[in-house]
Order: sequence, then C-alpha cells, then structure tokens
Amino acid sequence: MQTLTDNILNVTLLEPRQKHPTIFLRFDELTEGESLTIHNDHDPKPLYYQLLGERGNIFVWEYLEQGPESWKVKITKRISTEGEETLGALAAADLRKAQIFKKYGLDFCCGGKKTVKQACAEKGLDVTKIEQELQQADQLPSSRPIPYTDWPLDFLADYIVNTHHSYVIKSLPDLRSYAHKVLKVHGSHHPELARIYELVEAINTELTSHLAKEEKVLFPYIKEITKAGKSTEPLHAAHFGTVQNPINMMEMEHEEVGKNLEEIRELTKNYTLPEDACASYSLLYRLLDEFEEDLHLHIHLENNILFPKALAMEKQLQA
Repeated sequence: MQTLTDNILNVTLLEPRQKHPTIFLRFDELTEGESLTIHNDHDPKPLYYQLLGERGNIFVWEYLEQGPESWKVKITKRISTEGEETLGALAAADLRKAQIFKKYGLDFCCGGKKTVKQACAEKGLDVTKIEQELQQADQLPSSRPIPYTDWPLDFLADYIVNTHHSYVIKSLPDLRSYAHKVLKVHGSHHPELARIYELVEAINTELTSHLAKEEKVLFPYIKEITKAGKSTEPLHAAHFGTVQNPINMMEMEHEEVGKNLEEIRELTKNYTLPEDACASYSLLYRLLDEFEEDLHLHIHLENNILFPKALAMEKQLQA
C-alpha cells in the first residue's frame, strides 16, 4: 500500500524491495516541471545517486525536512530547455554562492565551466549537501551587489585593469621579496618554502606577460566590439581572427596561475603558520592569501562575465 496525495509519496509504508522501483515509476510519470515529494524515515541520499546514475541530470533535488525522525525531499523533473548552470554562471549571478564554492575548494573562476555535480564528483564531495547550501544562499540577506553583469564591456574591462591589474602589479614585488626573505631564514627547517618561492616567481613571470597581452591586445579589441555594437560601423577584423583565439590563451594562462596558487595553498596547509614563524613569515602567508582572494574575483570577472559577453557580441555583429 502507498500514500500518494498531491504528489506526495510516503515510502515508509512500502516494503523495502518496493521503495526505489516505486519512486522511479512515479518519477518517470512526471512531466517536465512537475514534482514528487517523498517522505522517509532516513536520509534517502542513496536514491539521489541511483536516480542520477540511471536517469541522468534531469532532476532538481531539494530537502524540505531533514530528520532526525523524518525526511522530506522534493524531486522536480527539469524542463528540457533548462540547462544546468556552471559554477561560473552561478557565481556571476550571485557572489554569495561563490563563498560556498570557496568554502569547499570548488574553483568557480578557472574551473568555472564545470557544473556543481561535475566539480563535486572530481573532489569526492557530497553534492546534495552543497546544492542544499546553494539553495539556502538564495534566502540569505545580502548587501547591494556590485552589478558587474550589467556594465558595458568597455567599462568592465577598464574596471578590471584599474582595480585588479593594478593590485597585481603593486603586490607582486612584495610577494617575491618576502618569499625570498622567508626562504633564506627558515628554508632549512621548512623545505616547502623553496617550492613556494619557485611558484611565486612563476606566477610573477606568467602574470607580467599576461596582463600586458590583455591590456595591449585583447581588451582594446573588446572595446572595439563594444563600440561597433553601439554604432552602425562594421567591426574591423583583428589580426588574430575571432576574439575566441586570445580568450583561449588567456583562459589557459589563468588556469596555470590558478594551479600554482592551489599548490601554494596545499604546501602551506591553507596558510597555517608553523610555531617558529616570524613576523615576515606571517606577512608572507597573509599576502599570499589576499593575493589569491583577489585573483579569484579577477579571473571570475574575465572568464565568467567579460569573455562570454565579448564572444556573444562579436558573434551577433558578424551575423
């Protein structure tokens, strides 16, 4: 016997061998956009993974109640035209969700083209828990967000240069200096400092060249795209072809710098200072942490907002 009222299924009234087959049957009967709410006496998380494995990513899973005696889960069949958003798209729409990604070490800037499920699977994280926190983030109060997605592309490009490029240029000399100083003083007792110094030097080399290419080549062309979009003048062809080509290169370089910073975080155990750390040691870790924080937002603005919009605008102008 089963209870099914207003599309609510109480699976505690079913024999164990009937539970999952009955839920699958009810789910298959749903039309797109319809929901089934199941009641259970334990967390039905195994069902989530079975449903994902056998039906694919065609549903939204939402906890309505979580124990300790009763669990209620609303399962909604996705509308076929409704693609699952990527980490980057979610962060671009609401930076509160970026804080959740950071909490779990999910890369929403360099790795922003992955879905939540893909990113969680790669790191062995509980996707149901993270999706629940993302749903709750929608209900959290927030200060007035900076409207990055509403800005014209030329304005956003100038903002990135004036805010984030200038920060990188100002910060790199101090990072290099303190990485070298701390290595000389503490390197014999902390061999990881040698690798950290190498990585800081690699980041300096990569970003110095990278920023110059953006400021001299890519961003001026994005401004040309913006200008053409506001007038009837045609967009002049660039020597590098479509804007996709320099964007591909910039994204590859973003990924390289991101990997270097991720390795630094691992080597420093999330910037945990050793007992014998001096003031310079402490300052180095703080500078690295702040630098990574700024770079995440910097790359997010480019990979997830500026670049996709430039590609879309160029395509529209060439149609």
